[in-house]
Amino acid sequence: MMNKVQLIKNLLPGFLPILVFIVVDEIWGTIYGLIVAIFIGIIELIIGYVRDGKIERFILFDVGLIIALGAISIILDNDLFFKLKPGIISLIMTGLIGFSAFSKHNLMLQMTQRYMKNTQMNPYQLWIMQQSMKRIFWLLFIYSLLTLASSFIDNKAIWSFMGSAGLFVVMAIFLAYEWLLKKRQNKLYQHEEWLPLIDEKGQILGSAPRSIVHQQSFLLHPVVHLHVISNASILLQKRPSHKLIQPGKWDTAVGGHVAAGESIELSLQRETSEEIGLTNFNATAIGQYIWTSDVEKEMVFCFIAQHKGPFNFDKKEVDEVRFWPIEEIKENIGKGVFTPNFEHEFQKFADRLITKAHKNH
Repeated sequence: MMNKVQLIKNLLPGFLPILVFIVVDEIWGTIYGLIVAIFIGIIELIIGYVRDGKIERFILFDVGLIIALGAISIILDNDLFFKLKPGIISLIMTGLIGFSAFSKHNLMLQMTQRYMKNTQMNPYQLWIMQQSMKRIFWLLFIYSLLTLASSFIDNKAIWSFMGSAGLFVVMAIFLAYEWLLKKRQNKLYQHEEWLPLIDEKGQILGSAPRSIVHQQSFLLHPVVHLHVISNASILLQKRPSHKLIQPGKWDTAVGGHVAAGESIELSLQRETSEEIGLTNFNATAIGQYIWTSDVEKEMVFCFIAQHKGPFNFDKKEVDEVRFWPIEEIKENIGKGVFTPNFEHEFQKFADRLITKAHKNH
């Protein structure tokens, strides 16, 4: 919330010349209003340079627009051009927010960090910020169109409200909604499992609720896979038909998420015990890779172990488990029998898996 308030606080001065214009216009008329508004804009530019030792690009653009539209309005003796300024500024800011929210280049984050240089945000916080920007984009887009439309209406009260107080009303609505949403989410997520978030080197950056990780946020998180080998065969589990992801397909014998605060090794032991009932086994790491599906983005840590069972599994979570001969797996690749993740992994580590399988045959 502080990020949003601080950013809004630093952007609102751009609307000060409009407020001044409205007041002076009511007292002394349009020409004086335009002259004073242009003067205020120049003063803002000077103050910004004296205070920070540099010219802020947003203030420079704002003052330039004031001078251009004000001069045109004075020359043509028509204040319509100047009245368009609030809508134009709002539409430009809406475009910047939209570009940041719907692309990989977060310009608004860069602006925020200029004002709050000590603020560090983890991937989950950045994702939350991006979702907020998507919401305010649509709100500001509607406001911008209405503000532009008010410039052509022969009603000074409506234009004055849209060009000044209207922005404050929009921001108040947005901040109130964000506050209520955050309060609701905090209550919802405090009882939910949180998963660690990592960078592409495997370094932990933060954590996020499991439901967020799995709703196309594509926040990178670690998972473990174990391939169990015996007699030149690989143990696979069949996913039940009620699963939302890849129902009815054969998958790696063990696969699960690393819990927050849990090591990769401990996670492997826990997942193997929970999924196939093995507690006494020796696993060897064979590699890792990043896997992106339709709903999530994972860094998969792969292991291999030799074991012939017996195996115990939860029949609500797994339909069945059985050993697949290496040749049978090769024959069924690409036929929709296995999950895409398993097929990718089998082909990626084929040499290691086949060598291990035949070595223990």
